[in-house]
Amino acid sequence: MGSLEAIEKYAKENNIPIMQQDGIVFLEKYIKDNNIKKVLEIGSAIGYSAIKMALVSNDIEITTIERDKTRYEIAVKNIKDLGLNNQINIILGDALEIEIKDKYDLIFIDAAKAQNIKFFEKFKKNLNENGTIITDNLDFHGLTSDVESIKSKNLKALVKKINNYKDFLKSNQEFQTKFIKTGDGISLSKKNVKNDENMI
Repeated sequence: MGSLEAIEKYAKENNIPIMQQDGIVFLEKYIKDNNIKKVLEIGSAIGYSAIKMALVSNDIEITTIERDKTRYEIAVKNIKDLGLNNQINIILGDALEIEIKDKYDLIFIDAAKAQNIKFFEKFKKNLNENGTIITDNLDFHGLTSDVESIKSKNLKALVKKINNYKDFLKSNQEFQTKFIKTGDGISLSKKNVKNDENMI
């Protein structure tokens, strides 16, 4: 897959979830406007969003984690085909079991939705002081606002966990979160500024 169009087509044909177009446009603009240089992505899938972020500027470094071996291998090939090996470092493994030491301007959570709180709590220590944690799929195709109409027990449980995550963000004292109605629903979480009053 030597082009973005080919990756988009493959994702559609194989039912692989990639970020919706208006969501990815928002993410690209956010990276550009906020001069973001280091990104940690939880959930690579086939590398689409990491590639789109890397293409914003050639001095952006991305570390991305994927636990599905098949998707990881496709992502590795896609990244190589587009000549982005020097910008994107992809790790195979479960993000909850991987220790990352670096600090990042942006942490992008787009993996197993039921684990969002765990991802947030684990990786917030890797965020630069003025950094942002962005989470995708918080509307989950409109289902989060109409949970009771969901017939599938498993799907209903998942959507409830997404709503729990939204409640977690709203009540979080350490971070301030904005919810953006674009793509499939995005949140932007930034650390609250500490008002340290130094003794004079």
